[in-house]
Amino acid sequence: MLKEKLLEDLKQSMKDKNINRKNVVQMVRAAILQKEKDNNIELNDEQIMEIIAKEHKKREESIDDYKKADRQDLVNQIQEEIDALAEYLPKKMEKSEIEVIVKEIIADLNATSMKDMGAVMKEAKARCGLAADGRDINQIVKEMLT
Repeated sequence: MLKEKLLEDLKQSMKDKNINRKNVVQMVRAAILQKEKDNNIELNDEQIMEIIAKEHKKREESIDDYKKADRQDLVNQIQEEIDALAEYLPKKMEKSEIEVIVKEIIADLNATSMKDMGAVMKEAKARCGLAADGRDINQIVKEMLT
């Protein structure tokens, strides 16, 4: 289970004195605990991966700001955090792989215009899961439906 892996990784990063990794794992564990307490539920691995993906995406979006501000120290720190979070996520799909899936969905749903975009997007996100970025899916669907 992913929770146990996070706990083991936290212990290991403390032993290795890897501060960045320790902080990232603690942050993820805190977010999991918060969600569990707020909703009075036990999160499964898929829900935990959604939390990790959300944190990963936040960092990917913020790294450009640090680059623009010429803060290489923060860029390096955020990149370390991104790398640590990526270890828990499935391998990202290539655009060509997403295109194949989207083509299948368009054929399955007989989608012909932008009016069908919502249905295609919903199905594509379901089939690709966390392995594909929503922006990439969106771009590919737009290209294929126009």
